[in-house]
Amino acid sequence: MKLRTVAASRYVTPLREGGSLPAIIEADDEGLYVLKFRGAGQGPKALIAELLAGEIGRLAGLPVPDIVFVDLPGELARTEPDPEIQALIGASAGLNIALDYLPGSVTFDSLVFTPEPPLASAIVWFDAFVCNVDRTVRNVNMLIWHRRLWLIDHGASLYFHHAWTDRDRPATNPFALIKDHVLLKHASALAEVDAQMTALLTADKLAGIVQLIPEDWLQDAAGFAGRGAQRRAYLDFFVQRMQSSAVFVQEAIRARSSHL
Repeated sequence: MKLRTVAASRYVTPLREGGSLPAIIEADDEGLYVLKFRGAGQGPKALIAELLAGEIGRLAGLPVPDIVFVDLPGELARTEPDPEIQALIGASAGLNIALDYLPGSVTFDSLVFTPEPPLASAIVWFDAFVCNVDRTVRNVNMLIWHRRLWLIDHGASLYFHHAWTDRDRPATNPFALIKDHVLLKHASALAEVDAQMTALLTADKLAGIVQLIPEDWLQDAAGFAGRGAQRRAYLDFFVQRMQSSAVFVQEAIRARSSHL
């Protein structure tokens, strides 16, 4: 499995609604992308979550924009008058991550667009699988583009990896926060989706996604015996998470029933 790498050629504009100050950039392929900076507050872990969750979502057939690695030259900072942006670019020189920019897209509004139960269920299942805490009414992280729903911003997924060790076992977490999911009330096909995802997200395909993590994003961590152990921990989490999917599926079904 391989991800395209592009080089940032122009910083276009910041997206200040994002907590980590993502930005629209132009790349050497003349495409526009929403760049997530390695030097932002949560560091490479947020980029790892964006990469892993986003590619798993795409593997599951969900509408996630194309993901690319972006080589960001530090000299782009020289043309920026804003000191905060200068510092962010300087701290992020090297390999970052970006999603394809969807021009003209609008934020998802449940009063305007209602997804069909199979899609809503697949999204709820996926967010429970990757422990995404950030798909709520307060911050939906979904766009409507060309009359289609798109999922963005998965940097808050895998929240436990900011302070985990190789002894932790987060895979059996029922993920009670699914009760706050913006699409939960529409997710009436969770059991059916669970069976489909089990067939799609096989261990070898998940391993291919984990192998995409750039080596220098796996910074030394006291709780692991090297970077290889961290990579294995991500794969172990996903494989065990799949094997115990009934735990979080039943939690989502229970949470949905209590809200109906």
